[in-house]
Amino acid sequence: MIKTSPPTGPKLTGRGSARRSELFEELVALLIEEGFAGFTLDEVAARLRCSKRTLYGLADSKEQLVRAAVVHFFRGATERVEAAVAAESDPAARLAVYLHSVAAELGPLSPQFFEDMAVFEPAAEIYERNTRAAARRVEQLIDEGVTAGVFRDVHVAFAADVITAVMVRIQQRQVAAATGLGDAEAYAQLSELLVRGLAR
Repeated sequence: MIKTSPPTGPKLTGRGSARRSELFEELVALLIEEGFAGFTLDEVAARLRCSKRTLYGLADSKEQLVRAAVVHFFRGATERVEAAVAAESDPAARLAVYLHSVAAELGPLSPQFFEDMAVFEPAAEIYERNTRAAARRVEQLIDEGVTAGVFRDVHVAFAADVITAVMVRIQQRQVAAATGLGDAEAYAQLSELLVRGLAR
């Protein structure tokens, strides 16, 4: 997971910025729980008990609002995942913590949210970039484990390529279609396979 650049975030400066920030958090929570493709701005405003004008204070269109919400989610998820990894010093545990933390972050996202991200190109692109960044991070953590001698001496680049392929399949909903596993469950299973397979 990576931090996505801030320019596309909501307009939270100036008067009432605290209320706009609170409103934006409520919006993110709503979209995560119920998805976004089926909502109009009128419906979003009604659910959040605000005016459409207030929503336009966050972004200029529904598409920009959704993109900002997706960026916000992945930025926060990245920070929390990396904080969990930083608290662990054992290389083997760091890999397990990373993947389990990714699974925990994806856990609250509804199936509808994932389906909507898959068909809304700006959101799909953000998820894909975060997935590929996560794969690079896993490669770094495997390399750390091999160097420290807690993992078997595997071909790190090959292992990373295999893992990337699985992560991309998860992101593209192919694993869900083939196995019925949600994204969070798939990451948890991937963690078990990796840590057990790499351990000496």
